[in-house]
Amino acid sequence: MKSSDLSTDAALRIDLIPGTMCDDRLWHKLLPLLPATITPAFVPLYKGRTRAQMAALVAAHSAPAAHLVGFSMGAYLALEHALAHPDRVRSLVLIATSGRGLRPEEKERRQRTMAALEKHAFAGMPMNQLRSFVHPAHLDDASIAGTIQQMALDLGKATMLAQFVASMDRPDLMARLTELRCPVLVVGAEDDQMVGAAELRAMAPLVPRGSLAILDGSGHMIPLEVPQPLATALVTFYGAFSH
Repeated sequence: MKSSDLSTDAALRIDLIPGTMCDDRLWHKLLPLLPATITPAFVPLYKGRTRAQMAALVAAHSAPAAHLVGFSMGAYLALEHALAHPDRVRSLVLIATSGRGLRPEEKERRQRTMAALEKHAFAGMPMNQLRSFVHPAHLDDASIAGTIQQMALDLGKATMLAQFVASMDRPDLMARLTELRCPVLVVGAEDDQMVGAAELRAMAPLVPRGSLAILDGSGHMIPLEVPQPLATALVTFYGAFSH
């Protein structure tokens, strides 16, 4: 589907929340594919140094009745915001995230990364780590892998350490998914090594007004890797409840 085929009837602001070591560039391939009636606003999550500061940024930079679109850590924080302030969230899109706390192996991986960062100069995301985040077909694509690397270099070591610490002991929210009253779209990728598609298939039915989109040909970095299928999923989702 081409971007010209995408349409929605009414003007809609969406508040975009990036993930770990990401900024507005995470969305730069997606936004041109959305209809002109969808207006993006950006939550500068990278400015927060604690989870409380990040939650405050989500609250301060999202609309009073928000359509939240979060990616990875940003999606988890969007979910927390929706549960804490249900009157402030009209819809919720959770991309490449689970409501669970971090798995033990993910905590161990982050602790190893943090220990290495403390000892060495920061040189961005190493290739072995990039392979865990990006589909093999996209590793040589500068618009994807290059953007990820540049965001990491620009945001720097202090941001990575702070974000790792902030998300390390996040609570498990799976039991609270039934509290959500707004429409929720859960988006995942079949080949995401960080958040398994099977976990999202189990998670989405727990949401009373939940729907699920599992996309092909992508690793974890869905907005950069498969922006067109993501744009289609978003417009379909918004169209389903805006008429």
